[in-house]
Amino acid sequence: MTTPAPAILVQDVASGYYGKKVLDGISFTISEPGVYVVLGPNGAGKTTLLRTLAGILRPYTGRVEINGVPSQQREARRQIDYITHLDGIPEGMNVTNGLRFYADVEGASEADVERVIGLLDLKELATMRFNQLSQGQKKRVSVARVFLQEKSVYLLDEPTSNLDPKVAKEIRELVLQLSKNKVVLYSSHNLFEAREIGTRVIAVKGGKLALFGRIDEIRTQTYTVGIRTLAPEPKLDSIKKDGDFYVYELKGPEEVPALIESLVSQGVKIREVREMENPLEELFR
Repeated sequence: MTTPAPAILVQDVASGYYGKKVLDGISFTISEPGVYVVLGPNGAGKTTLLRTLAGILRPYTGRVEINGVPSQQREARRQIDYITHLDGIPEGMNVTNGLRFYADVEGASEADVERVIGLLDLKELATMRFNQLSQGQKKRVSVARVFLQEKSVYLLDEPTSNLDPKVAKEIRELVLQLSKNKVVLYSSHNLFEAREIGTRVIAVKGGKLALFGRIDEIRTQTYTVGIRTLAPEPKLDSIKKDGDFYVYELKGPEEVPALIESLVSQGVKIREVREMENPLEELFR
């Protein structure tokens, strides 16, 4: 019996721009469905890796295959949905027509457009032009494209950046549902988000593969998180502040959900949750 090809095969890949390597010697194989968090500080090569997997960048050396097909071939590209960290709807289009445009490209239907508008709660934005939307609203519309048509591999480049915690959590929950029988690569530089959505990690450091394994292999000595509220909160006056952020010292990112739940139960309206120090520095020393 023939063993099926892995969903993603990356073998000794070097890739970059204009002849300059950003990635070098990257190798890993993914066969099981799930969320694989592509983790690393800004400039580590996360976006370059996703562009190479998507077939946008041709590797200088090595091999990239999607379900046994070289990533540059059209058959491989048809099996991938790639959402960049940049917004992808033409500025002059309204939300519905922008999604219709991508539906036509993907071979999706009008019913699929209506479905994702409901799924991402975009009905109130449906007739607004993309350039009239806030950054968070633009991101929600861009993420909606992922759900227009079923693919086998999804490459999501920081899909919750510029979103408030509530909407970001809703999108992570949708991605988790998607990953039950699909492979999702989800890039982030936020260890809290990585632990919330994924169990496996592809950590990149300086264009090299620093770790390919379980996310619970990452240990931190300290973890500092900042909470920014919609308005000043007198009940948090005893908490140390750094600019607009109330600062909490935790044992690790796994304690963040309980902190948020506690604050919300006290009536605190949270605008943003941020890592105040980069815990990835410990991993990448």
